[in-house]
Amino acid sequence: MAEFIKLYDENPNPREVRRVVDCLRNGGLIIYPTDTVYGLGCDITNNRSLERIAQIKGVKLAKANFSFICKDLSNLSDYVKQIDNATFKLLKRTLPGPYTFILPGNNNLPTVFKKRKTVGIRVPDNSICTAIVEELGNPIVSTSIHDEDEVIEYTTDPELILEKWDHLVDIVIDGGYGDNIPSTVIDLTTNGEPVLIREGKGTLDII
Repeated sequence: MAEFIKLYDENPNPREVRRVVDCLRNGGLIIYPTDTVYGLGCDITNNRSLERIAQIKGVKLAKANFSFICKDLSNLSDYVKQIDNATFKLLKRTLPGPYTFILPGNNNLPTVFKKRKTVGIRVPDNSICTAIVEELGNPIVSTSIHDEDEVIEYTTDPELILEKWDHLVDIVIDGGYGDNIPSTVIDLTTNGEPVLIREGKGTLDII
């Protein structure tokens, strides 16, 4: 059964954050709040937990469209090829925020993603997220948790999330009600204008 841990966006309890990070380091899966919808995540360096997420989502890990949740842009060079000034300025202007940017991946991607040419980068404007990634010391691999209800699409109530995911994950973080609009996804790998992949919570004025 999953642990249910309450964290506050204004001031996440460091001791509880460490409990979450210990779980991630031991191969655990967590469900946590972002500045958009709740996400399912694991430690980017743990292949076993990556496989668990892929299995839950019913996808092949090598082809999965998971995002990398970073605490800020300092993680970029770890996994992304060198980007031009215009791209960097766009990222700096919009992050942290409700965007996923598709960027060219480099040779340092985790082994399971080595064949991928691109990577989705997220820097959510949510201090729970930031505190976890900062304590962990590397990004979280993440994917949104969809609801089976065709109308609702995303569950926003942490207690309902716990009810559904109790036996699939190790920790569900209660960070308050989530949003039901996902991030805006923008492809920056086309060597031209940014390409909108999915319109979500982020404004389109940036492109």
